[in-house]
Amino acid sequence: MKINNILISQPLTGGYDSPYLKLCKNKNINIDFRSFIEIKGASPSDVRKQKINFSNFTVVLFISKKSVDHYFRLSKSMRFKVPPTMKYVCQTKTIAFYLQKYIVYRKRKICIGNKSFKDIIPYIKKNTKEKFLLPSSDILKKEIPNMLNKLNIFWKRAILYKTAYSDLSDLKHICYDILVFFSPAEIRSLFENFPNFNQKNIKIATFGKNTLYAACQAGLKIDIKVPTPEFPSMSMALEKYINTKK
Repeated sequence: MKINNILISQPLTGGYDSPYLKLCKNKNINIDFRSFIEIKGASPSDVRKQKINFSNFTVVLFISKKSVDHYFRLSKSMRFKVPPTMKYVCQTKTIAFYLQKYIVYRKRKICIGNKSFKDIIPYIKKNTKEKFLLPSSDILKKEIPNMLNKLNIFWKRAILYKTAYSDLSDLKHICYDILVFFSPAEIRSLFENFPNFNQKNIKIATFGKNTLYAACQAGLKIDIKVPTPEFPSMSMALEKYINTKK
């Protein structure tokens, strides 16, 4: 089956430099971008209902760029002036770099992990007298609170934004050859919008182990699994797959 139409379950990023746009041009195919999920920020009253006072914490644990955005958004709206003494622990270098959007970067204030949350556990163990705040969405991997609960520390989770399913009803009669997913929430959104979804001849592409697991649990047949040593990016995997279907 020749591939003509692909749906990416996220908005387009990267502008004209997007590898997906280059793929459209080079392979003469159509790729649509549609966010399957929406992020809704918490209000100051939502934070207060969780009995969270930002001034009670000395270290903020950032596990995503969105958690950075919503922490500083709410700090401003709640008139909390983040002190220059505040320390930050970032799960990845990407998050640490993004943090510069809000603070003057000082290495003495920032601890950076390599990839997973467990990478920053050694820092936490060395600073057990600190008070840790974990800003997150309403969806959080169970292993994160499990790891923190095993440590002899004061910590709290603050739900600063929530994931909602987008309304995809306008896609009901549109056919795609490949559906591309990057998170378990996007898989859930598909079935929330289309409870009787029948894959038929539609190919499914997933990025990451959690997304792959969610897709398999939903009964989907997975044709493209990313990342792999050969294809670290989704665009590379799609290009290779399209080439096999000429």
